[in-house]
Amino acid sequence: MKIAFYAPLKSPHHPVPSGDRLMAQQLIRALTIAGHEVDVVSELRSYSATPDVAEQFAMDAQQEIRRIDILWADQGKPDLWFCYHPYYKSPDLLGPDLCRRHGIPYVTAESSYSQRRNIGKWALSQQRVLEGLKFAAVNICLTERDRRGILDAAPEARCERLPPFIDVTPFRDLTPQPEQRQLITVAMMREGDKLSSYRTLAAALLLLKDEDWRLSIIGDGPARAEVEGCFSDFPSARISFLGQLQPQQIADHLARASIYVWPGHGEAYGLAYLEAQAAGVPVIAEKTAGVPEVVSHGETGLLTKSSDPEDYANAIRLLLRDDELRSKLAGNARHRAERVHSLEAAAGRLGSILRSNLR
Repeated sequence: MKIAFYAPLKSPHHPVPSGDRLMAQQLIRALTIAGHEVDVVSELRSYSATPDVAEQFAMDAQQEIRRIDILWADQGKPDLWFCYHPYYKSPDLLGPDLCRRHGIPYVTAESSYSQRRNIGKWALSQQRVLEGLKFAAVNICLTERDRRGILDAAPEARCERLPPFIDVTPFRDLTPQPEQRQLITVAMMREGDKLSSYRTLAAALLLLKDEDWRLSIIGDGPARAEVEGCFSDFPSARISFLGQLQPQQIADHLARASIYVWPGHGEAYGLAYLEAQAAGVPVIAEKTAGVPEVVSHGETGLLTKSSDPEDYANAIRLLLRDDELRSKLAGNARHRAERVHSLEAAAGRLGSILRSNLR
């Protein structure tokens, strides 16, 4: 099929890296592997931190719809509109209208809907998301939490599950050579959930000053000073700030680590967890948000209580002292990343979903 791909939150061509941009790019690759021709149909970004500019977005959307109408009249319409990650702060203001006009199916992936957002000026945006969910030929859900949220609001909506996934190719040729007691984390440095996770990690490690460990931190961002401040009570030999690295450099560092540590506050699921596991590194994370979708407790890592530094510290201590368990989790993690969460596995699943729902 010819697929018109659209990501209202952040285009796959956006210059700023993020998990959203990466997943958009990987969905395009998975759809291409599945045999489809994919075109990013629009760069219009509908994201708004507040509901006050929604009217301006609606005007911009109408201009964009007219542009696409003209384009399709000249070049032919696609077979399918595929919208990635519409939610109340970035609804799809283009797809449903264009699909009705041109008689093509509408599909969403990683759409989320929470009825607690039906307040104030967000209500209109929520209504647009809900209408899209009901209209869609299928809504592809990367987490069970998203699937339940959609069906609670729209029981008639069609939903299918797709496990979160990454390209495991950079990790296939790596031979894990874990350095004993080497911890690692890969995360952007910004306010909010990221900084909160760094604070919890630092608090947990303060409880492990009696243990022998070293931590490498890969990442950068506007909150770097605050993050460095979180670890200011540790000797410099224990903490290495490596900054922002290229993907292959990250893979090389992961292959030399023994434990991946990142609490994961507010993570939709966390692609970095999958990268760590693909490199053969067991994960210690909190059992929160969508993290359990990618980290299997007792199989590929350990999940701890939410926002509990002591419980998190105990999990780290366990793997520092029990190398047999750590090695078992590491092997399981690499196998599961390849079997369940690879780009090829996603391509097969996407192909099956589209075939069964677009008859």
